[in-house]
Amino acid sequence: MRVAFYTLGCKVNQYETQVIRQRFESDGFDIVSSNDISDIYIVNSCTVTANGDKKTRQMIRRFRRNNPNAIIALIGCFPQAFPEDAQILSDADVVIGTQNKAGVLDLVKEHMASGKRIISISEHQDQENFEKMSVSTFYERTRAFIKIQDGCERHCSYCIIPTARGPIRSKPIKELEEELNELAGSGYKEIVLVGINLSCYGLEIGLRLIDAIRLACSIDGIERVRLGSIEPELLSDEDITALASLDKLCDQFHLSLQSGCDATLKRMNRHYTTKDYAMLVEKLRQAFPHAAITTDIMVGFPGETAEEFEESCKFAREIAFAKAHVFAYSIRAGTPAAALPNQVPQSVKEERSRIMIDTVNSTREAFLQAQVGKSYPVLFETISHDGWIEGYTPNYLPVKVKNLGEKNDLPNSVLYVKIVEVTEEFCIGVLD
Repeated sequence: MRVAFYTLGCKVNQYETQVIRQRFESDGFDIVSSNDISDIYIVNSCTVTANGDKKTRQMIRRFRRNNPNAIIALIGCFPQAFPEDAQILSDADVVIGTQNKAGVLDLVKEHMASGKRIISISEHQDQENFEKMSVSTFYERTRAFIKIQDGCERHCSYCIIPTARGPIRSKPIKELEEELNELAGSGYKEIVLVGINLSCYGLEIGLRLIDAIRLACSIDGIERVRLGSIEPELLSDEDITALASLDKLCDQFHLSLQSGCDATLKRMNRHYTTKDYAMLVEKLRQAFPHAAITTDIMVGFPGETAEEFEESCKFAREIAFAKAHVFAYSIRAGTPAAALPNQVPQSVKEERSRIMIDTVNSTREAFLQAQVGKSYPVLFETISHDGWIEGYTPNYLPVKVKNLGEKNDLPNSVLYVKIVEVTEEFCIGVLD
């Protein structure tokens, strides 16, 4: 039978989809594209924004139209956070929350045998265990994600994720070591450590994030270790010193900002100030001279005035982000922010998104231009249709080198490249 996967949202979701895909494939199922007609469709949902829920519903309806007789499984954050809304989606034959994603295969088989609709959504509990998962391949990718942490207890006022993902919990260090060795044995040179709140890794088991990073950097065959998004208030001076001593650690740091205005940050229930954030960035740049600082920025949060928005833009310019994901605030039922007064009109949010995007695009362009003349090791990933070989530097510069004919084996190789030119999207380089 054929099975197709459609994943929305974060790198944790992407990792979990790979785990599920690998289990289906090991059981003899044929994996096809979500654009193909399939016997089974697995929709791994994201519920960070209302738009994510909308996309989930659209994809379920589309898959049902593609094959009226298909089995459709809806899994993940949407059904966990909004179980009643998920259960009324009658086109979903199997509905699973975030606690038993690895059990999708068994539940799909149960549905195939009984023909009965299956709902498997359990409330998160304090001190619940980290769901055991591992992968040995990411198929056509040259870097592999490893989910090492789940859950969040920060309770930002706009965020439904603590409801969707539950309390913090961490992958046991022994299981992490086994998975790292397996991926290294499969030829992966770059590992990305990810989590729902990655900075909280190990807190409930007597470990810290630096322990997982050190372990990943110690594995033979792994040449690079990259970090997913980290919370700025949870990175200490001691951590920075330790990170700087690890040669394999990539010097790209995604520090979630959300707003460059202290008044807005307070309403968001973020746990730092812009001064704290700026000091952290300065320390990282001192420890990592070529560091790329990337982030997420929200505009149009309830109560955000024109003056507060300008503060946020000014701060983004001052930090000079290498890249930023800009998005407008979206009301999430069940969060404190949904009930805040002075909700910003949609038209204003759209205009502020445009302005902020222009702001961070200008800082990105300046960052890329500053790389001209420098040489970096590039992990090559793909050969494009127009004959360019594409890859990334440790600080996540997207680099293109013209295909050199005899160098067709470059994908999954790390070679030094000198940056000679910058386009809108890429650094153009030559082998050094």
